[in-house]
Amino acid sequence: MTDILSPQRRSKLMARVSSKDTKPEWILRSALHRLGFRYRLGGCGLAGRPDLVLRKHKAAIFIHGCFWHAHRDCKRATLPRTNADFWKEKLEGNVRRDAENARALAAEGWTVVTVWECELYQDPIAVAERVAAGLSAPGSSPKDCAPRAECLDREALLSIAEKKVRYRLGAAALPDDPKRE
Repeated sequence: MTDILSPQRRSKLMARVSSKDTKPEWILRSALHRLGFRYRLGGCGLAGRPDLVLRKHKAAIFIHGCFWHAHRDCKRATLPRTNADFWKEKLEGNVRRDAENARALAAEGWTVVTVWECELYQDPIAVAERVAAGLSAPGSSPKDCAPRAECLDREALLSIAEKKVRYRLGAAALPDDPKRE
């Protein structure tokens, strides 16, 4: 038996990996919304399709999964043992593409902010404050973008991602729902 998957099988498996509405995205989106920032989803036609676009601040935010974007020195970014050559090439390609997209956006005058999955799980409030500080434009007043960390609760932010999973599963996955009885 071989450990190498056929290209067709590999393609089908990788297509099942969600690239939007991930738990880290929900955590940061909720934190930024609570801090008063408004954003667009879907990349808005920009290079690399950023996860969040804040046109008012001309900022593009990428929320990278540690494995898929090969986060250096992160325990979540280990190279699989099976088919290691494929994965090494794939992940290195992702890193190159990320750098090219960031350069293209910066050349167009966009502020590019990269947030890592592990950072959001460790301290979502610090990440939200860092992002908010990076969004404060030189000409804007401090009250427009001043982070209000007292609006944020770490446990509430982390539980948002769990609630999101239950929501996407639908009502059948909620056994304690009084409406179903």
